[in-house]
Amino acid sequence: MHKVQLDQDLISVEEIEAARQSISDVVLRTPWQKNLGLSNKFNCDLFLKREDLQVVRSFKIRGAYHKMASLSAQERSNGVICASAGNHAQGVAYSCNLLGIKGKIFMPNPTPAQKIKKVKQFGGDWISIELVGDTFDESRVAAEEAAGKENKIFIHPFEDPMVIAGQGTIAAEILEDGTETLDYLFVAVGGGGLISGVGSYFKQRSPQTKIIAVEASGAAALQHSLDHGMNMALEDIDTFADGIAVQRMGDLNFNICRKVVDQTIAVPEGKISTSILELYNEEAIVVEPAGAVSIAALDLLKDQIKGKKVGVIICGGNNDIDRTQEIQERSMLYEGLKHYFIIRFPQRAGALRDFLNILGPSDDITHFQYTKKNNRESGPALVGIELAKSEDFEILLQKMKEESISFTHLNNDRTLFETIV
Repeated sequence: MHKVQLDQDLISVEEIEAARQSISDVVLRTPWQKNLGLSNKFNCDLFLKREDLQVVRSFKIRGAYHKMASLSAQERSNGVICASAGNHAQGVAYSCNLLGIKGKIFMPNPTPAQKIKKVKQFGGDWISIELVGDTFDESRVAAEEAAGKENKIFIHPFEDPMVIAGQGTIAAEILEDGTETLDYLFVAVGGGGLISGVGSYFKQRSPQTKIIAVEASGAAALQHSLDHGMNMALEDIDTFADGIAVQRMGDLNFNICRKVVDQTIAVPEGKISTSILELYNEEAIVVEPAGAVSIAALDLLKDQIKGKKVGVIICGGNNDIDRTQEIQERSMLYEGLKHYFIIRFPQRAGALRDFLNILGPSDDITHFQYTKKNNRESGPALVGIELAKSEDFEILLQKMKEESISFTHLNNDRTLFETIV
């Protein structure tokens, strides 16, 4: 292994090794496995770091426990507060239970029920939960204010050197378990704690490995900030990939990212959804959106990684089964297999039958909402159509035009789609 001179912003190897000692009796050393199916699919040697197999089903326990284990007796007695969309909350709750520290967990209102339930399970009587705000950032502001008023330590999910050092222990394990140097390592990015720790360690011990930062397109705070040359907040975000959906990453994390990240890529939420389903169906791996985002990025960079040695951190597996329908819907929309239309049917008998006659034998109407308007020449209907192949879409459009059917395609009109569908 190679070692480079430490940049002042990076977390040192020594800090990360100290974190390994701190968490060794609590945190699982997760498998570093070559995945044959994905290796064949992308024509590379692909290895997975299975952080979804941690007791809290994400890497967050590493940083949370390392930070909390370092607190003084007085700080522990005062208690802790954190803000999280789920995974960090579980790590803090579990650490509260193990260390006997009272904790208050602030979570956004849209947090999946599965994650809230798990936080309660891991924390037991040692924690309480406050649902505040619609995004992580709103919840974080409330949590920091409460920590100040109640004289409690705020356990930051990503902007804390000790938390970052804890997450960096993943890199130490990868380099110990791997027999050959990685060409690429794909790392999911939200607030930046994971990539700051992992990137710091790799740049000092394996600088030839290129670090690929992967974001969800609807919350690409890192790329937005890099484009502007400074850490900036996004005005609006899509919270689908809730584990990495932040409006603004930490300043410390951004400074580290500028020095350790070799390439960034933003993955559409629909593509993430497809990867969730494929990982479950083909590899029997259950992941949440944040856990699938780096796998989804492989397909977007398949030409670049061909023939290379590639690592992917599966950072979390806290998926809620209640989200399956949404995940399937987003996937089908992205893959071009489902389309929504406003169709203006003429107010005459047989108009609906004429429309049905143009559908292909494998086309399926999955949604139909219509109200007859007696005082108009046409009545609009919201129609959802599922196709067997994405190529069938152009055939369907051509038939609708040939039959002079008045329609508006909604899929690419985000405002109209979200309002109506």
